[in-house]
Amino acid sequence: MVRGRTTVWAAALGLAAGLPGVAYAEGAAPGPLPTYRAADGARAVEGKPSTADAPLIEAGSVYADTLGPGERVYRLVLDKDESNVYVSAVVRPAAGAKVSGSDGIEVEIMTTAGRSCPGSTGRANFGYDAYPIGAAGVRWGAEDADCAPAGVYYAKVTRTSAKGYDQSPWPLEIKVQREPGRGAGAVPTTAPSSWPSGTPALPGSEPVARTGGTGFNDARALGAGVWRDEMRPGQTRYYRVPVDWGQQLGLSAELAAAKMTKSYGSASGGLTVSLYSPYRGLISDKDTSYDGKQAGITFEKTPPVAYENRFASDRTVQPVSLAGWYYVAVTMGAKVAEFTEDAAPVPLTLRLEVAGTPAKAPAYKGSPAAGGFGVGEEDRAAAQEGLTAPEAAEAAERHRAMRVVAGAGLGAGTVLLLVLGGWTVLGRRGRGATAG
Repeated sequence: MVRGRTTVWAAALGLAAGLPGVAYAEGAAPGPLPTYRAADGARAVEGKPSTADAPLIEAGSVYADTLGPGERVYRLVLDKDESNVYVSAVVRPAAGAKVSGSDGIEVEIMTTAGRSCPGSTGRANFGYDAYPIGAAGVRWGAEDADCAPAGVYYAKVTRTSAKGYDQSPWPLEIKVQREPGRGAGAVPTTAPSSWPSGTPALPGSEPVARTGGTGFNDARALGAGVWRDEMRPGQTRYYRVPVDWGQQLGLSAELAAAKMTKSYGSASGGLTVSLYSPYRGLISDKDTSYDGKQAGITFEKTPPVAYENRFASDRTVQPVSLAGWYYVAVTMGAKVAEFTEDAAPVPLTLRLEVAGTPAKAPAYKGSPAAGGFGVGEEDRAAAQEGLTAPEAAEAAERHRAMRVVAGAGLGAGTVLLLVLGGWTVLGRRGRGATAG
């Protein structure tokens, strides 16, 4: 018994000792821009140029591959319970890669007969710079008679690249998510004809510091409010916002004035903002030029999150059909470095409105949370504390450790204080202490 208690004590001390801290010194010279954080536990896979030897990819998993110009095909074995499956692909060009506005990626779900599932294809293109972009293909279940039967399907990921632009292979991240089929009762089959739209009522409160992540896997959680970060030329920051059923998301991004090295300069696409769905499908993106002075982009409110939005003909409405984490990616154009001081990051302000009262979730045959969908109390807590997904997992592990300590009968105040102290440091980190 004593040995067991000693093990629990050591585990709690180890958790407390491994707490994250501040990762940079104020006034330090800027180093290289941070690289995209790949998904933990991603499985290596090698897509094929045809369906003949396409490797199997499964729901609930993330895969790592590389993608040059052209096609890569993967095999899916889908069930017959009318579930929906989402296959997303994120490409990560090397810093400074030369791309054109017609370059991008496309994800398509196909039958064994080679037919594209209706409405399945998702696409994303670059703007003026090379930065991570994502697109997602969808296999609808009950909503799509052509692709409803169980069996083998294929996910085709295509990278387009104009002649004279970067042709080198890029890292590719593939994620497969499953939404369970609908339960008993009437299932909507038509999109809403109208909803409250227009410019969001963005807050004007004092900003709170939150450092964005490098990609989808470590995106910083935000809720409604005003948030402050910093940007360097060529950098992309990622944030995630929990949006529940019936809620709408409105947002704006502002770059403040920079320290100029020239009397004049301008970068087309100096500020780009992209909004992604919970399955990493691109909803909308916007860009504007930046000349070292104030610049900003505002998105109209999304439609309320509703299951039936997937039946809309508008491609910016279809993805807003699942509750969960919506992702915001903000990029400062690399050309801004030609006329500003890289050692003086430019303040970025994000204003977010999450409008509406959470509505009742649709009746499912299983839990959508298993596929990464829905908004729970843990998600709302992560948004309040500003935690990335890895940090939220650490916090959950500490919570479990505390329960183990309590279950072992240890009333050791020191251990509890150490673990509680870990929560405090983690919360501070979420509020912006982490280096970008």
